[in-house]
Amino acid sequence: MNAKTLKILLKKEVTQIKRNFLVRYVIFVMPVLVMLIIPLVSTLDVKNVGVAVVDNDRTELSRRMMADMDASEYLSVADCCFSYDEALRLVEEGEADVVVGIPKNYLKDLTNGTPRQLDIRANGVNATKGMLGAQYATMSVANTVARWQAEQGVTLPTPASGVINRHNPTLNFRNYMIPALMVVLLIIICGFLPTLSLVSEKETGTIEAMNVTPVGRLEFVLSKLIPYWAVGILVVTVGMIIGRLVYGLAPEGNILSIYLATILFSLVISGLGVFIANQSSTILQSIFMAFAFIVTFQLMSGLFTPIASMPRWAQCITYAIPPRYFIEIMRSVYLKGATVADLWVQYAALSGFAVLFSLAAALTYRKRV
Repeated sequence: MNAKTLKILLKKEVTQIKRNFLVRYVIFVMPVLVMLIIPLVSTLDVKNVGVAVVDNDRTELSRRMMADMDASEYLSVADCCFSYDEALRLVEEGEADVVVGIPKNYLKDLTNGTPRQLDIRANGVNATKGMLGAQYATMSVANTVARWQAEQGVTLPTPASGVINRHNPTLNFRNYMIPALMVVLLIIICGFLPTLSLVSEKETGTIEAMNVTPVGRLEFVLSKLIPYWAVGILVVTVGMIIGRLVYGLAPEGNILSIYLATILFSLVISGLGVFIANQSSTILQSIFMAFAFIVTFQLMSGLFTPIASMPRWAQCITYAIPPRYFIEIMRSVYLKGATVADLWVQYAALSGFAVLFSLAAALTYRKRV
């Protein structure tokens, strides 16, 4: 490999990047916007659950239950209904997600030591919101009853169980999402952009001029990849800075572990990008091929859906998805403070994929066409 030739080609590639407004936007503007906006709008935290209450008891305790639910950060009483049909109609119209039915003589039975269960029904269309909303309503009612019993001296309140959420005490979905967003950015910058750059050389015919020169294929491919590798490291750095300054999320582990994983994943995804470019004749063809990989990576890597929640056969397929390992590393280093020794399996897997895709890219690339 000729270092002087590589330097000249790198200068040419950087010049092309500077001249292309779209590439400059994707490299410098999009990562900042993604890290600033997506964590705010992409959340699985369930709040403002609408509750329709069917109060058949009409006592001070039932009114207090409704007041406590309405005062909750997660619940909002949509209406106090006279019948279940009326409450279910609110669910059908989308104004309520949970129906809480307070049976007649509920307070009397509770005072006599024979408490009755509430009739709680959840909207199964939005399963997540309905299920969590039902749990929130159950917890709110239980807390209200416990406080009322303590005030009335009816019975000793049941000691509340203390729950400590390790690694993410506030259960904030942003802490889970921010490390994974860097994976998406690296896929686009280190995989998608080099693919388009190589294929555009084919479409414009400039690659034919390059093919008749003494420039080796290694220097040519590296000149296409090295700038994006550098940008990938820069993007991860910017992501960590934004996470720390804007959201107060800093890695619990060593940031060198993150950079090592970033370098390995950049090699993996860029090797895949070169392979796609080698198999494509037009930009449109390469976009469709790259899009197929990107969608598969996002759906099967645990980015949005936990791998443990997938069917067994799907979990087996995820072992062949490289982003799975990078996401595990990022979240473990960020939230658990894991080290390279703790995650050696994931690092080894990324190294293996890097070698595999680099070989595939090298074997399928032909300098002369």
